[in-house]
Amino acid sequence: MFLKNPYWQIILFLSFPFLMKAQVSQAYRDSINKLSWEDHRLMLDKLDIDSLRPGPSGDPSAPNAANSDEAKVKPLIDLPDPLQFDKGDTVANKPGWEKRRKEIIAHFNREMYGKVPGNVPEVSWKIISEKDSILGTFPVTIQKLKGIVDNSSYPEIEVAIDLSLTIPKNQDKPVPVILKFDWIWPGMPQKKEVEEWKKLLLKENWGFASLIPTSYQADNGAGLRRGIIGLTNKGEPREQHDWGSLRAWAWGASEVLNYFENIPEVDASRVIIEGLSRYGKAAMVTMAYDERFAGGFIGSSGAGGAKILRRNFGEQVENLASSAEYHWFSPSFIKYAGPLSVNDLSIDGHHLVALAAPRPVFISTGNPEVEGNWVDARGMFLAGKYASPVYELLGYKGLVGGEYPGVGSFLNEGRIAFRAHEGGHTVEPNWPYFIDFIKPFLEKDN
Repeated sequence: MFLKNPYWQIILFLSFPFLMKAQVSQAYRDSINKLSWEDHRLMLDKLDIDSLRPGPSGDPSAPNAANSDEAKVKPLIDLPDPLQFDKGDTVANKPGWEKRRKEIIAHFNREMYGKVPGNVPEVSWKIISEKDSILGTFPVTIQKLKGIVDNSSYPEIEVAIDLSLTIPKNQDKPVPVILKFDWIWPGMPQKKEVEEWKKLLLKENWGFASLIPTSYQADNGAGLRRGIIGLTNKGEPREQHDWGSLRAWAWGASEVLNYFENIPEVDASRVIIEGLSRYGKAAMVTMAYDERFAGGFIGSSGAGGAKILRRNFGEQVENLASSAEYHWFSPSFIKYAGPLSVNDLSIDGHHLVALAAPRPVFISTGNPEVEGNWVDARGMFLAGKYASPVYELLGYKGLVGGEYPGVGSFLNEGRIAFRAHEGGHTVEPNWPYFIDFIKPFLEKDN
């Protein structure tokens, strides 16, 4: 039965918002795919690329299945060093790292995620509704909010950020908040039971917020001329180094943090970003670019997130550059599946993790036998390992543990934690471990 195949479980999970929109016709979905393909083709033309190498299949039974055999993984030789300046000198101290950090950001801007343009409009926040409620046994206040983006420069495109904020009641001081990149599940009934992770957070007197990235930037290439990217481009196609959806989603998280800095209920110095899968990628990008976030809970982010891209295991650069996923990145990234290869990249997943230093990062993944090998659990572990010298330069432990620990082991002695839980494509089993890991960093006097 295909539903027992971890590959198809992930595909169904990621496709669920579309599958549940019964009112949306197949013709509409075909139109989205067609427009995405056409925009992808336009980007190839802009880059003067005739064709791309196809990516491997995530279906283990396919003839072109992605590698899932560690014996076939090529040695990671010539892995670029986060602590080596572009000119070859070695970073020796914290001021040196601050300069090197700017170099790495510039590489990610130019080669992978794109740069936020200088004309991004202001966001004004409105409380749409507010109510007191009980979640489990915990009294809370729940707000629904919209961040209205000023579109006076191009009124044809309207953009708004959807956010909900849940704060424990009867607090005499601002509380930490976990900001979660979240999905809306159209057509699904509201859950009657409160998710366990919410009760665990409320038990600590922490709040949580749900941010809907697709409210302000679509998760497809067809939407690149709409949303915040389309607004700043006035409806025109992207240029080579323009931002993609991952960077746009991270921008939205930063706008939420801007809002939190101006309300009394939230301690904006103790906001953690969380996300799973493509939103795990977005959470890692958010941590890398915005140093105000106090920590990150990065779930199964895989290629394009906290994974070594140079590992020929699971999802590859060629998959990321395809018409199904290219919109996550700047158009310039596409060339690494065409005339260039992943080995031509000046950066890799460990650079992205290193940009979070010295803040705490929990890299979460599932059991490869349940989740599948597409996200490459070991590749994410290695990104944490190879980012650790940056933490050590700054005076902290990074990922403590030299070898991949396997399922169930919890590496949490340093500021980079790693755990492969026993389940599939989710972070749910790792919430208690994440709370134990992050709690000391959220103590006010830490």
